[in-house]
Amino acid sequence: MAENSTVRTHMVGSGAAAVTYDVRGDLGTAAPDRPALLLIGSPMDAVGFGTLASHFTDRPVITYDPRGAGRNPTDTTDLEPTQHADDLHRVIQDLDAGAVDMFASSGGAINALALAAAHPGDLRRVVAHEPPTVVLLPDREMVVAAMHDIRATYRDAGLGPAMAKFIALVMYDGPLPADYLDQPAPDPAAFGLPAEDDGSRDAPLMRNMPVCNIYEPDFAALTDLGDRLVLVAGAESGEQIAARGARSVAGELGRTVVEYPSDHAGFLGGEYGQHGDPVAFAAALRASLD
Repeated sequence: MAENSTVRTHMVGSGAAAVTYDVRGDLGTAAPDRPALLLIGSPMDAVGFGTLASHFTDRPVITYDPRGAGRNPTDTTDLEPTQHADDLHRVIQDLDAGAVDMFASSGGAINALALAAAHPGDLRRVVAHEPPTVVLLPDREMVVAAMHDIRATYRDAGLGPAMAKFIALVMYDGPLPADYLDQPAPDPAAFGLPAEDDGSRDAPLMRNMPVCNIYEPDFAALTDLGDRLVLVAGAESGEQIAARGARSVAGELGRTVVEYPSDHAGFLGGEYGQHGDPVAFAAALRASLD
């Protein structure tokens, strides 16, 4: 296998629409049965995919920073999945390497569903890992209310207190009870977060929530993709919101989710201090793509 040791950085767009992406390997080696592989998250940027990319040295691998995150310009406006889908389409067109395979995790998986519906020709296959969509969940109103509460906390108290609430929300196992918002706010220090407000209000996560989570996929268009679309949930994710989102989309399409090792962070190998099971995760992804 050729090593993807050379990383070339590119940018499409300008201003608030600028998107930075990296290419590992030679795009000229992409083939119809083994196309370039695009690894995406949202709001997680390219940094989170270093370990996973290292397991796919037999093809070119592309990682990117979503609009407003990583190396891209910041802003304070909300970011819609359709905007991200347009950005991804521009990246794929800029690559000029034909249809790509895509692994998309978390908010990136919702953006991938938007891309797949709008530009199915961009993709040979797309693996959507735990899209945290709430549109089909029975407790969706409570989840959205919790997200609005997080945004209000961010507005009033800054990132640390808001992130503590966010972590507690995404780790909650099962549907949210009606009194979820009545519980005491979690202590930021319990998650290693600062309680002080630094005054910034351009955090990518907050810009994507809840507009990402309330985006309603085009299920008719996704049905047309057939087995080109793979919905995935982590074996250890239980009934957390993102795993429930994956199952809800699969169920609406008359499909079942594919179970991957570990949890929502299963592909991480130390990025952001998180360790999943990246070797087994990469093997599962390869099986889905092959």
